[in-house]
Amino acid sequence: MSALLDGDLSEAGRVAGVSLTEYFVTGRARWLWRYRLDQMAADPGQARWMVRQAIVGDNGLVVGHAGFHGPPDETGTVEIGYSVAPDFRRQGYARSALVELVRRAAAEATVTTVRATISPDNVASLATISGFGFVEVGEQWDEEDGRELVFEVPARPRDPGEACR
Repeated sequence: MSALLDGDLSEAGRVAGVSLTEYFVTGRARWLWRYRLDQMAADPGQARWMVRQAIVGDNGLVVGHAGFHGPPDETGTVEIGYSVAPDFRRQGYARSALVELVRRAAAEATVTTVRATISPDNVASLATISGFGFVEVGEQWDEEDGRELVFEVPARPRDPGEACR
């Protein structure tokens, strides 16, 4: 993340072992890298919950990034985040990232709830979470993103028929 924050795609790709695109050094991406690095500096134990590259196939094609906003809070809730580079959108990659994030959350005994916060104007992300059992539970104001709708789903469905597809 430090190399990405510095705009050094070559070094970031070398450290990550994959080829990264300019999408990883946009202004929005750099804001994310700074924010996550600050989180990890304050609490290094959070690192395993942070953002990772979203890689597809055996050739290591990086289509975006996905992860959690941090470890579970005191109620066992984790918030997910994912972003797909423009060239790879509308190909099912966000949905695949969502499946993996929910699966990973469910595998953690301390996680009880998965949260997604989405701008009401983000039609693509709202469509991505549909069919996963997310229920709108409120809204919030985010200093970076503005108004967001808050959705939650149990990490482990009570009824196996509720599991994400």
